[in-house]
Amino acid sequence: MAEDTSGMMPAVCDRPIMTRPASTTPSLPIAYACLALSMSLVGSYVALSKPLAAVLPVFLLAWLRFGIGTVAMLHWLRKPAEEPALSPRTRGLLFLESLLGNFLFTVCMIYGVSLTSAVTAGVIMAGIPAAVALMSWAFLRERIAPRTWFAVALAVAGIALYSLSKGEHSAQSGIALEPENTQNSIWLGYLLLLGAVVCEAAYSVIGKKLTGTLGPRRITSLINLWGFALSTPLGLYYAWQFDFASVGPGIWLLLLFYALAACMWTVWLWMTGLRAVPAAQGGVFTVFLPLSATLVGVVVLGERLSSLQWLAFGIALASVVLATLPSRLARRVGSGQ
Repeated sequence: MAEDTSGMMPAVCDRPIMTRPASTTPSLPIAYACLALSMSLVGSYVALSKPLAAVLPVFLLAWLRFGIGTVAMLHWLRKPAEEPALSPRTRGLLFLESLLGNFLFTVCMIYGVSLTSAVTAGVIMAGIPAAVALMSWAFLRERIAPRTWFAVALAVAGIALYSLSKGEHSAQSGIALEPENTQNSIWLGYLLLLGAVVCEAAYSVIGKKLTGTLGPRRITSLINLWGFALSTPLGLYYAWQFDFASVGPGIWLLLLFYALAACMWTVWLWMTGLRAVPAAQGGVFTVFLPLSATLVGVVVLGERLSSLQWLAFGIALASVVLATLPSRLARRVGSGQ
């Protein structure tokens, strides 16, 4: 992997950071399965966070999530003998990975879903590969192909079309506000979900850099520990005044699944897959995030898509395919071969 001379963020390319023993690098089929399963789990808990956010304050929910993850991964914190000591740069990347990919992503995603819907979150999250391309251009000075810029335009068009569709307002639940405030809260939800997209893109780019020096388990446990530290002040504040006895057993079970999926399983699966797959190619698998979020929203939460929303969703998914299509295959498609 090439590195930006400004030191701001690692570059995304096919060359690995360093050579690793074959036993620590999964085969490509296993790596692909890990990436696909990781994003499917992310999509499911993006959707299922809506009923959790209706019961638990967002910052309390985030704090409980990281706390459960910390307890579950205490044995992953110990440094393996073959891993180098953490350098200041690696410590900084771990902090940024947790701040953006764990803490801010969680806050933006939960608040965004609570103000909109799980299906909305699925469509907006479809712009993650385009966000990775934009970040590569802005921070790494990488040359972006015209088809990638077109993919960005498709993603924006899909999000805008879905946001303006009439069926969106009827998809809201649990928000008893005046019409003007309801409209404002919906648009705030869109902005928060877009913020979650940026955080997730940064998480993917920084994560590839970290897999060059640390193992998936250590990365997972360390960034979760940072997330717990960042969420503790506000988490304790809301916990002090919250009535935990009012939470039913079903919500606690859902919280347990959400915490283990968000803090442990998805991160470990993603970092394991990135050991064998370049970050740009790994971006293809983020398509499973909106697909899974939408499936859960429709099947489990009872949300519905209008024909216009299906069109918007298709446009957003087309941007994912176009942004992540391998260059060689894209040239064949373009030439009609």
